[in-house]
This record gives sequence, C-alpha cells and structure tokens, in this order.
Amino acid sequence: MQYKKILDNILDAGEILLIAGAEVSRVEDTIRRMSAAYGFIRTDVFTITSSVMVTVHLENGETLSQIRRIKTHQTDMQKIEAVNALSRTVCASPIPADELQKKICNIKHEPQRSAKQQLAAYVIVAFAFSIFFGGKLRDGIAAAICSVVLFGIIYIGNRIHLQPIILTILASAMMCASAFLTVWCGMGNAVDKIIIGNIMLLIPGVALMSSVRDMILGDTISGLLGMCEAILRAVAIAIGCALVLMQLGGNI
Repeated sequence: MQYKKILDNILDAGEILLIAGAEVSRVEDTIRRMSAAYGFIRTDVFTITSSVMVTVHLENGETLSQIRRIKTHQTDMQKIEAVNALSRTVCASPIPADELQKKICNIKHEPQRSAKQQLAAYVIVAFAFSIFFGGKLRDGIAAAICSVVLFGIIYIGNRIHLQPIILTILASAMMCASAFLTVWCGMGNAVDKIIIGNIMLLIPGVALMSSVRDMILGDTISGLLGMCEAILRAVAIAIGCALVLMQLGGNI
C-alpha cells in the first residue's frame, strides 16, 4: 500500500479543514479516523492554528511523520462539510490512494463565492446592521455604499497579499473616512450608525468563538492562539477607526 501517499492525502484533508475554520478537535479526529481506516496502527496528531504535525506507525514498525504550515484562514463551511463526508466514506470503506487524492483535490479547488456574491453580502450586511442599531433608511443606504469601498480595499489587499493586520487597519480607516464623506454629501445622517454597520463586517466573531470552543474542548494552546489573533484584529479595527476619528471628529 502507498502509505506515504495516503498520509499526504490525509494531511491535505486536515489542512483544508483547518484553513476553512474547523475546530482543532475536528481536524485531529478526522486525521485519526482516516489513518485508522487505512491501517495505521497508531496516529499521533498535534494541531494548532498555524500548523499540523502527524506521526503514524505501521505494522512493520516503520514510522512516518509530516508537518504542515498553515498561513491563511478563510471560513468555508462547504469545504468542512465536504471533507467530513469524505471522511465518513473512507471510514466506511477505504478508497484507493489515487481516488482519495482526486477527491481531496476537487474539494481543495472547489470554486469559492464569486466577487459579485461577496460584494452583495457586504452590502446587505452593512445595510441591515446599520438599520438594526438605530439608523434611518438613508443611513442604511450610506452604509451599503461604504461597504463597497470596504470590500474593494479588502479584495485588492488580499490579491496583493497585504499583511492581515495592516489590511484591517487600512480597511477600517478608509471605511470610516467614506462614512464621513457620505454624511458631508448629504447621503447619510448618523455617521456612527453608518460606521457600526460596516464594523460588523470586520469583527472576527467566528475566530473568537472558535477559539473559545477549542479551549472548552481542552485544546488550550490552540484556543489561546486563536483568541490572540482575534483580539489583535479587533485592536487593528479600533486603530484604523481611531486614526480617522481623531482627524475628522471623534465626538460621534
């Protein structure tokens, strides 16, 4: 059996899960179950938010080890569900290594939401939260306009691989500036309601809740790392907004 190739594929599956936002316990459990299905007599897995380390033991006494470095994270529930379904299939009846590789490759390269769909989501969320927090209809419309600016900056920043913290500071600053501009142009009324509608697009709520979940499940190191990343991003949002508010008026 092609044990090294199978381990490569299993690590690919774990990597997809971790990048897509799965909790550490799910990643480790998936790797263990798939490894057992292919005949590895023991699997030792250590996962944190930035890496996956696996050592498997074969019946002949040989051991294989791999480490994967995770540099990006992008929540994608569809990929998590796809890997979970593949894992259940493998555990019920192991498939050949080549077929496993093909299925994992299909999941990895599954097309994401188009830019138009993401932009539409930004507009709807910004509009809805602006109204939810007490803004008028014109504030919601202004927040939707600002969300287009926010999306454009994030989209370009991701394309040029801008450092996430710097991108967050820049995006929040430009969003605040555009909120003031809409008020000055008469499109909006309450700049605070416009800003808060867009801030909700930046707040790392999923990352924070995932880190809390990891700590509850006993993965303290991963939970603390995830929480630190979420807090740093929240601080970056505050810095970006503060830079503009101090210049254009912070008494909103």
